Formats: sequence, structure tokens, C-alpha cells
Amino acid sequence: MVASAASDPWDALRALPTGQRIELTDPHGSSWTGTIVPRHELSGDRILPLKLASGYNVGIRVGPDFRFRVLDAPPRTPPVVAARSVGASAPDRAVAPPVTLLTTGGTIASRVDYETGGVRPVGDEREILAFYPELVSGGPVHIVPVLDRLSEDIAPEDWVRLAEQVGAAFARGARGVVIAHGTDTMGFTSAALSFLLADLPGPVVLVGAQRSPDRPSSDGPSNLAAAVRVAREGDFGEVVVVMHEGLSDGAFAIHRGTQVRKMHSSRRDAFESRNAPPLGRLDATGLHWRRRPHPRSEGPARVDGPIDARGGLLTFYPGLPPERAAAFADGLRGVVLAGTGLGHVASSHLDWIRAAIDRGVVIAMTTQCLAGNVDPFVYATGRELARAGVLYLDDLLPETAYVKLLWALGHATTPPAVAALLRAEVAGEFEWRHLPKEAT
Repeated sequence: MVASAASDPWDALRALPTGQRIELTDPHGSSWTGTIVPRHELSGDRILPLKLASGYNVGIRVGPDFRFRVLDAPPRTPPVVAARSVGASAPDRAVAPPVTLLTTGGTIASRVDYETGGVRPVGDEREILAFYPELVSGGPVHIVPVLDRLSEDIAPEDWVRLAEQVGAAFARGARGVVIAHGTDTMGFTSAALSFLLADLPGPVVLVGAQRSPDRPSSDGPSNLAAAVRVAREGDFGEVVVVMHEGLSDGAFAIHRGTQVRKMHSSRRDAFESRNAPPLGRLDATGLHWRRRPHPRSEGPARVDGPIDARGGLLTFYPGLPPERAAAFADGLRGVVLAGTGLGHVASSHLDWIRAAIDRGVVIAMTTQCLAGNVDPFVYATGRELARAGVLYLDDLLPETAYVKLLWALGHATTPPAVAALLRAEVAGEFEWRHLPKEAT
């Protein structure tokens, strides 16, 4: 089929199915050969996205004087796109345990806007799954869209909603649950779910991507496939994050949900465990554990809520005015301070800290450092803060301390009771034995 030069080819091109290979030629003789990939509502007018043989995607604005040629028949629609309960009807995989995939948005569920070149979230699960046809190679995967937003827009109430969806998935018989999530705040969500979910009968695996699925260097397909495999095969019951272990394609680190942080803005191996090695790794030979994960429970999984969002995370910086910090704490029941070094803020902040503690605000201290503990007993400032009633939280990440504070505020009404919950180990969040950096 060749479009006539006298007719506008746009309507015919839009009618072609995803996966159709075409050759597109402009009036100057320039041509592009590629496969049609899905458009979405953010695509510009008359923009046709094509995946070239190089793996790169391009968006071409099709003019009325363009010509195109269909190169071969469109491929058969894969089962992964055709069924909401993906793979459930495949007889050769019917006996495999099901995995539930909860989608929330983020890069792993984003597309390139071919008019602007920017990356935008998409909410259509069929469009997302079109990029992951290998998802069901090991068994059925049930898709449950929960949110449709980038991770910086996810709020504490969304953590509760996700926890409820995890519980519902296990109640429906899931062997494990995968949560596709944006990477920027995935550490917050993984920590929050670690506290909110109790009696887990299987793995809860958060996974993301640093590069959108229509880029040739995308880590989304391999990350998601690894996460599904960990959820299906892992014999444990806790919240973990699975992302690339290094720059190679075949190895993935399994991080405890309360001990992981995004350490690079764009590398595929951006996530690292803090103060300890990852729990384990997945490679072509299977799952390998460096530390013992929490065992599976008999269930049923339950949501250990509520949370109280009247808590905050404040990072100290040189020159932070005490009155600004005091205003931040106003109206809150608790504040986590990300202090310097062993857990310090300027001595000029002692007055507002004492006043806040006197009126019942819990003030807890963590460190901005990438490894190590806080310790109030080395320098005079730390001792003054401890005497004022600041609660030092050992080696908790600031983000883990923050979400644990919200969880503790939801479970206790008095400052001493909140403090006791913050000090108690709930989800493997404290690491009592720190290995040398080269050993992690």
C-alpha cells in the first residue's frame, strides 16, 4: 500500500495498528523506516511516533504532501495487551502463582511527548503493557491501576491507599505484589509501606525506571521483569526495592524497603542500601541472599494504620533562621531534623526546640550523611540537644524516620508513646552492625 500524493495520508496513518512497519517519505525525499508505536493524548497534532531499527524513537510531523508505504503485515496482538488479567488464560502458565502489579505512574509508566521531547505520564494500562510483552513469561500477572501521577505528587494518604491495595491483592490470592513507582520518592513509599503492612504472606516489590520505556536504553522492561520474578519466586514477606545492581543488564539488587535511597539522578543503578549491603541480588542463575529477609507470614496481610500527617522533615543548613524553623514546627505533632554530622544543628536553634518539646512536639534527630549513626554524646551541641529532649534515631535515613514518625503519630497520642514507637524496631529499619564501606 502506497498513499497517493494527491491525498492527505494522515487519516490512513492514524488507522494503522501499533506494530505496523512503514516507510514514510517527506516531499524533499527524506525517509524514515520504522514501527508505529502508541500515540497518546499528549502527542502533538499530526505527530507520528516511529521506533527505528536503531532502537530510537522519533516523532514526525506528517504533512499533507507526505507519502508512506506499508512494509509488512501488522503483528498479531500479544495476549499481554488483550486481557486485563494478563496471562491468566494461557493454559501453559495457568498453574503458576499469580502476581499482582499495581501501577502508580512515574518514568516506568511514562512516554515521550514527540512534539516537545519531554516525558509525560500515561494512565492507559494497555499502552503501558504494550512495552512489556515479556511480562507474563513466567505466569499470570494481574494489572491494577491505582494512581496515575509522577512520584513527586504522591502524598502520605496515597501510601495508605497503596497499602490497602496490597492487602486486597493478597486476599485475592496473589503470590506477591509488584508496585511500579516513580524513582524520585520511591524510598519514601517503600519505607511507608514497610511500616503500614503487617503479616505479609509474600513479597511486596517496588520497582521503577530511570529512562522511559520508549527509549532504547530503557531499564523499565528489565527492571519490571526482575521485580515480577522476585515477587513470584521470593520466599519472604517484606517490602523491598528491586533495581539494577550495576551498569550491566543482567543483575538486580534487592534492597530492604527501610534502608534504601536513590543516590544518582539518572544512572540505572541509582539505588543503594545504606549502612548495610542489599538483602540480595537476582541474576540469570536465580535469587541469592546476602542477608536473611523477613519470613513470610501465614497472613492475612493487614494494614497497620492509621498515619497522622502532622509531622515534618526539616533539613538544617548553615544560616537557617531559628524563627523560620520554629514556624515550620508550628502546628505539627512531630519534626524529624536532618542534622549535620553526628546529628547537630546550630546552638541558636535550641530555644525553639525546647519550646516545641515543652508544648508536646516530638523532635527527632537524624543525619544528612550517607552512612553512619547520630550520636549526641561526642560534641557539646549534641549533649545540649539531648538534654533539651531531642530523640536521637541512630542510623535511620531521614526519609525513613519521617514516614515512621507519621506512622507512630497515628498509633500513639502522647509524646512518650510516640518516642517509644520511634525507638522500637518495626520493619528492619535499624542496622546495628555497620560493615566497612568496602565490604558492603
